[in-house]
Amino acid sequence: MAEELTPIESLVLEAMKGIGATSDEKKKTADDIAKKCNRPKGIVTNTMVSLVQKNLIKRVVREKSSGYYVIK
Repeated sequence: MAEELTPIESLVLEAMKGIGATSDEKKKTADDIAKKCNRPKGIVTNTMVSLVQKNLIKRVVREKSSGYYVIK
């Protein structure tokens, strides 16, 4: 991997894989991921923005809340 991940980025990425957020059909909300990580939602959402910028996860905008899934 070209870019190093911070500890929280690694935690969030592993949590997403752990709850099965691995495809567009299985996307999860920030709340789901924050519960799995046992971290505050604000920290998790900021971390997910960073992971989106690194092209490791994808954000899908929906009607009420966004969904996220791992793409790499």
